[in-house]
Amino acid sequence: MRKFVKSSGLLAAAVALSLSTVGTAWADIPFDQPVNGNATYYDAAGYGACGTLIDANTQLLVAVPASYWTTANPNNDPLCRGVSVRVTYNGRTITVPVADKCPGCNSKHIDLSAPAFARLADKNLGNIPLTWSFVRS
Repeated sequence: MRKFVKSSGLLAAAVALSLSTVGTAWADIPFDQPVNGNATYYDAAGYGACGTLIDANTQLLVAVPASYWTTANPNNDPLCRGVSVRVTYNGRTITVPVADKCPGCNSKHIDLSAPAFARLADKNLGNIPLTWSFVRS
């Protein structure tokens, strides 16, 4: 019985540490805080920063600036767990899931997948000024 209590205590401590680490990182995401920035688009396919296969030529998704990622292994980042970006341009609003990291984007710049960009503007524009914010999915 004593061995079980010790193991349970260690397990509880590990779970508490894990939850506090995730909670702290998730708390660092500035949810519902509008950013006046810009968006470009990309159409790459392969594994995104969240460790899942993506196709930015056919899927609605977004790559967010590297400055918002908080873990050494982006696959484990809180941005990959139930976080989307709400984007508004010229009276149109879309919400797309975070699936990738944009290493070349400054903190106000997002990189939308080609079809997400096309829902907001003509892709020939290439770069548009807009407002975006992190939201919970």
